[in-house]
Amino acid sequence: MHDKTSIEGIAAPLLIDNLDTDQIMPKQFLRTITKEGLDKGVLFDLRFEPDGKPRADFVLNRPEFKDTRILIGGPNFGCGSSREHAVWGLQQLGIEAVIAPSFGEIFFSNALNNRLLVIALEPEQIATLLQELAISNHHLCIDLEKMQLQCGSQTFDFTLAARHKQMIVEGLDMVGATLHMLPQIEAFEAKHDAACGWAKVLPENGEVHA
Repeated sequence: MHDKTSIEGIAAPLLIDNLDTDQIMPKQFLRTITKEGLDKGVLFDLRFEPDGKPRADFVLNRPEFKDTRILIGGPNFGCGSSREHAVWGLQQLGIEAVIAPSFGEIFFSNALNNRLLVIALEPEQIATLLQELAISNHHLCIDLEKMQLQCGSQTFDFTLAARHKQMIVEGLDMVGATLHMLPQIEAFEAKHDAACGWAKVLPENGEVHA
């Protein structure tokens, strides 16, 4: 697998303050025992009329945003319950990154642990970014190596923890990221055993022999 060094494509504005995970993934779509098909539930009440027809005025239903890969959200994006399905559904819908002034804390962690990039920018930067997107046909490039957003004539820096950057760039899950630290883990175990050799795990029968 090649490293993912950038995320590039259409960025759609979804400027809803306090968009919570219940709105992102309504409860009726949580019954499945697998992750499959969650894309159908993403933002369901915003995307569809009560009779199931797409809402023509909703941003992701507009032709120019058909292949959206990046969302520009409002403050406190992903607040509410801890349902991880909200992240999985966004990814199944083709979303690879969300940019917003702030995020719900649990959603933020769930997203990065599942390799959905979340980027926090100042409100003033978001406003400038939206202006540039309107000029550049909503095209945005996220450079994961430089940790910069590039849109039109503007460049925005962002921060990302080294561990999460590695997970996204190298396509690692939590287990894979942990295994990358195996030499450090083994070194710690060896140091611990040398310092605390007297600490022995009891056998299953509970008997200790000299």
